[in-house]
Amino acid sequence: SRQMSWSTKDIPSQAGKLAVVTGATGGLGFETALELARAGAEVVLTGRSGHKGAEAIGRIKAEVPKAKVSYENLDLSALGNVKAFAEAFAARHGTLDILVNNAGVMAPPSRETTRDGFELQFETNYLSHFALTARLLPLLSAAGGRVVPLASVAARQGRIDFSNLQAERSYNPMSNYSQTKLACLMFGFELQRRSDTNGWGVASITAHPGVSHTNLINNGM
Repeated sequence: SRQMSWSTKDIPSQAGKLAVVTGATGGLGFETALELARAGAEVVLTGRSGHKGAEAIGRIKAEVPKAKVSYENLDLSALGNVKAFAEAFAARHGTLDILVNNAGVMAPPSRETTRDGFELQFETNYLSHFALTARLLPLLSAAGGRVVPLASVAARQGRIDFSNLQAERSYNPMSNYSQTKLACLMFGFELQRRSDTNGWGVASITAHPGVSHTNLINNGM
């Protein structure tokens, strides 16, 4: 079918568009940033390692010499860092065309908490992306932009357990991961509903990227 034959070659020109991709120094995020850059977009890659960021920029420019790419640190396990990133970004840019909420942590064997006191997967995968999207929403709305929350087929096994939202009572690596991905999916649908209701002009396109061979399980983001 036409749908199954689609490839990155079918991406229309993204010239003049500005994109932010979280977790873009490896895996799906890197490939997303690469293809957006290849299509002509200006792409801001984010991650937690300046070294990996510089490496990713170098790899993209080796393939796409004229690529407009840059790197910014963004630690999604810290809401204060999300706030600082969004404020600095908004000071430099009036609009944002594409926000790909890709970064994630999958199934650490034991429960970990962030400096904010949230369970690591819940804050990294869902809560910080919620906060990032909310803070960048005026820029997205001004551009008639789109948000791409990365969900997962794991969401099918997920349930939102409000009595154990941060795995305070019990922690199961995959159950908690599935909960965060269901939260991302629900957020994506609700963002579209609210955009339509309020006339924000933002498209929310939630994606299950397929089971892909990346380092997600090995090294978190």
